[in-house]
Amino acid sequence: MGEKGKSKNISRRKFLKEAAVGAFSLGMMSMMPVKLWSASAKRPNVVFILIDDLGWKDLSCYGSRLYETPAIDRLAKEGVLFRDAYAAHPRCVPSRFSLMTGKYPARYGVPGMHSNMPTEEFTIAEALKRAGYKTFFAGKWHLAKENDPEYPYPDKQGFDVNYGGSSAGSVVSHFFPYGGIKKTLRGKTRVIKLPRFEKGHPGDYLTDKLTDVTIDFIKKNKDHPFFVYLSHYAVHVPLQAKKPYIKRYENKLSLLPKPSWPPYIKEGVGETKMIQDNPTYAGMIQSVDDSVNRIMQTLKQLGLEENTIIIFTSDNGGLSTRGTKAYKGKHALATSNFPLRAGKGWCYEGGIRVPLIIKWPGVTKPGTVSEAIVHGADFYPTILQMVGLPLIPKQHLDGVSLVPVLKGKEKTARHVAFWHSPVGRPNSTGDENCSVIREDDYKLIDWYDEGRVELYNLNMDPMERIDLSESAPQKRDELYKKLVDWRKEVHAYMAKGKHKKRRKRRK
Repeated sequence: MGEKGKSKNISRRKFLKEAAVGAFSLGMMSMMPVKLWSASAKRPNVVFILIDDLGWKDLSCYGSRLYETPAIDRLAKEGVLFRDAYAAHPRCVPSRFSLMTGKYPARYGVPGMHSNMPTEEFTIAEALKRAGYKTFFAGKWHLAKENDPEYPYPDKQGFDVNYGGSSAGSVVSHFFPYGGIKKTLRGKTRVIKLPRFEKGHPGDYLTDKLTDVTIDFIKKNKDHPFFVYLSHYAVHVPLQAKKPYIKRYENKLSLLPKPSWPPYIKEGVGETKMIQDNPTYAGMIQSVDDSVNRIMQTLKQLGLEENTIIIFTSDNGGLSTRGTKAYKGKHALATSNFPLRAGKGWCYEGGIRVPLIIKWPGVTKPGTVSEAIVHGADFYPTILQMVGLPLIPKQHLDGVSLVPVLKGKEKTARHVAFWHSPVGRPNSTGDENCSVIREDDYKLIDWYDEGRVELYNLNMDPMERIDLSESAPQKRDELYKKLVDWRKEVHAYMAKGKHKKRRKRRK
């Protein structure tokens, strides 16, 4: 691109971002916030904890018999546990884009093909920073090119501080010297340094170190409203845990009864794992639980517990599927999402439904279990309203605030949600291109390359084994039309050529 064309793009980005900023500033002056704050009142702090590839059933409070998560379970008892919460996409990059922007990933070209979040996006961090919050990021970013000023790291997208956030999607090792892995479109892999984690000692464990710097930031900013975004590289591969933890779960596995069902079943061109039996993965989850415990204890010790909102969730479903036979055995599968179907990469429930716990002191009723439908785009407007700031509708186009649900006034804030996954990976996780609509209890999957759809009632069939597309043609066609209309609205990318195949619509 020539300098002239490049300058035009940059000007456009500045214009779009300033438009969002202007809308936010106007809202600050003209809109009544959800909660009125006196001159002496301190806005609530926000701690957002994001785990990489954590499955829906990877916590004991969600039903795991192997993994032990006492601190996260305690958080659930003190807040709201959501059973129908979803990531915005079954893979990390587009899912994280949605968390930051409040938009469906399908609005942004080809999600997952590159790791670039346009700088014109006015992120949730930028919104909170403009409102006076101290903002902090630690861990996996994966939304920027390496050393590309046009697609900057967290410190250029609203965060005052960045520890470890880079273009890397995973690490070489969870033990020092870590090193981030950057994969190019041609399949080449490069190792890049994680910012501020270049130095360390043998045996240092990244989950612990990310927690250390997070706690240090909280202590230094205890007298000022802060927004902490702790985005762990765990529990993404490589599967590595502390030796005592691995030993602990090896012993526990030897005592647990063996399930009566098979360890793997066929899924698409590959297979899906049906049993949680990986002691190393269990050890990684325990370290994540240690992290949550330490943060909760720090907030309590500093007297911040009652003025800090905590949100805990995952960016997509657990890694439980393998693709073609050529790929089989190259790495161990991490977990099982059973009774949900499939896992990471798939738009079946195991790939997009995730754990979500929210604690809003003084507002949420402790021990609440919610069936509300939640989408990854919803956090942006929800956080704004929780801290008493106006919404920015032109930015978080697709997000729906959960505040009425959190206050116990509504059972669900949204009745419909969409997903679009146009870059299937049959060789690795076995998934194919598809689009999805969920409306209340019904879910329709459009396997558009194959010219077929599947329809499920998730209330009656959460395992997605009874396809109703033949027996409920009216509901099938109704949802299919809404899905097609949505794809047109967001200009969803469709793999060239394949989607033009004639559909075989069932009569």
